[in-house]
Amino acid sequence: MNTTFTAPLTPLTEEQIAFFRENGYLLWKNGMSSDLIDAFNGHIYDIRNQSPMPEWAACEESKKYSLRLFNPHKHDSMSRQLMKHQLVRGALAQLMGKKAVCVQSMYFYKEPGSPGQAAHQDYYYIKNDPMTMIAAWTAMEDRIDVENGCLWVMPGTHRLGLLPHGAVKNIEEHEPWTEETEGVDTTKQVPVEMEKGDILFFSELLIHSSGKNRSTDRWRRSYVCHYIREDSNVLHREDLRQKYPLY
Repeated sequence: MNTTFTAPLTPLTEEQIAFFRENGYLLWKNGMSSDLIDAFNGHIYDIRNQSPMPEWAACEESKKYSLRLFNPHKHDSMSRQLMKHQLVRGALAQLMGKKAVCVQSMYFYKEPGSPGQAAHQDYYYIKNDPMTMIAAWTAMEDRIDVENGCLWVMPGTHRLGLLPHGAVKNIEEHEPWTEETEGVDTTKQVPVEMEKGDILFFSELLIHSSGKNRSTDRWRRSYVCHYIREDSNVLHREDLRQKYPLY
């Protein structure tokens, strides 16, 4: 059967690429449609609402709408479709210089009152060689802001290399089981407030964090995928060695 090759989009301008190189992140507004986001949120709800839950998504009944869904792209076709969204695929190819492949995905619920994650660099948790990893963080709510736990970034810190990480200092604000970047003034972080369908691309060495969800009735759902260049490989993490193409 004959197939038609569809070239990847080239959505980023030279100015946007330069901004990413300089600052270590780039916010793309309205990258995914509201209809697509709503359908995906409903789809994820249905996965955890099954009885019994699929083995790969299973958790305690009391946590089924709060515990993050880890690597849904490995098991679920709709999660894979968002993982390989054409805008994401095209932007990553421009930023990396070659095709990207996905190695990890996570769907976060972040209900009201839940803590955030302390300042860190993704490379600390997912080492890859050569270092090429970029995250695509998609907003799944009408608004993600300081009150309900948006991301905070430190522009330009991707040029510092990998920094030491140690114990989390503020366990009221952040999950205690993670680790925190040391040796930098994290008060210089700036919030990245987002709307439904916005996509934040950021480097594996960019220092970033999230705050506690201080709202009383607003969740902060997000879908986060980590990508490496096709000729790169994940080190040490056997669970993330498989590469998922974006075509």
